[in-house]
Amino acid sequence: MKVYKTIEGIVIENENVFYLSKQTDWDQFINDDNLYAKIKAIIHSLPQTDKSTIDNLLAPVGTQELWACGVTYYRSMVGRQEESKEAGGGDFYARVYNAERPEVFFKSPAYRIVHPNGFVRIRKDSTWDVPEPELTLVVTSSAKIVGYTIGNDMSSRSIEGENPLYLPQAKTYDGAAAVGPCIYVTENPLNASAKITMQIYRKEALVFEGEIAISQIKRSFDELVSFVYKECSFHSGCLIMTGTGIVPGNNFTLKRGDKVSIEIEGIGKLTNTVA
Repeated sequence: MKVYKTIEGIVIENENVFYLSKQTDWDQFINDDNLYAKIKAIIHSLPQTDKSTIDNLLAPVGTQELWACGVTYYRSMVGRQEESKEAGGGDFYARVYNAERPEVFFKSPAYRIVHPNGFVRIRKDSTWDVPEPELTLVVTSSAKIVGYTIGNDMSSRSIEGENPLYLPQAKTYDGAAAVGPCIYVTENPLNASAKITMQIYRKEALVFEGEIAISQIKRSFDELVSFVYKECSFHSGCLIMTGTGIVPGNNFTLKRGDKVSIEIEGIGKLTNTVA
């Protein structure tokens, strides 16, 4: 099942039928360890609605913070080494990739998260910028994974590559993250063979594409959640980006007007334009 946040309310999609809930408290609805069972119990008591209800989506967040994990795929480790080798930080990322402790960092408060089809941004003081397509976990306040969505972790590689200590500036700024289009809620773990794909279009021409299977992630989702929650509490739960395995080459940088489309099998497609 898929859960969408819309202006009209919470929309649930089940077997290509759409149902509208007038509940307005997104946090209360999503922050439920038994979310799948709850939806199954109420869905047929809800009025059906037209698919057009999800034409104008909000980002599927309420007051949840967005956190992120880095260097969880081998390709990400290599990309980070390439961007930081001139600054002497090349082997930092290999150490993180092989360490017991993963890299986790705060990405965005809810109010900075961009909705589907909205405008993500590249920093004015950056010269090398990329989107990072990431499977994103939806986690309750008790640290239970109850769903999955798609995240675009916009990154300033020129800033992070200058010095790894500049990571917060490279990763956290207005319009640096997009999430959506929905939350995929399932009673079973996400299929590890599911693929993440990304296409970038410039003036309607395809300028980059890549794909990777979720199975290529080095760490388990429960492991990543445990480190994010180790010394932090989340009143309404949080969203956790799980890292990227798709890294455009060193000769590629985003430009304003580019359209970034990220798709994950079973979840859907998140599309945003660079402002």
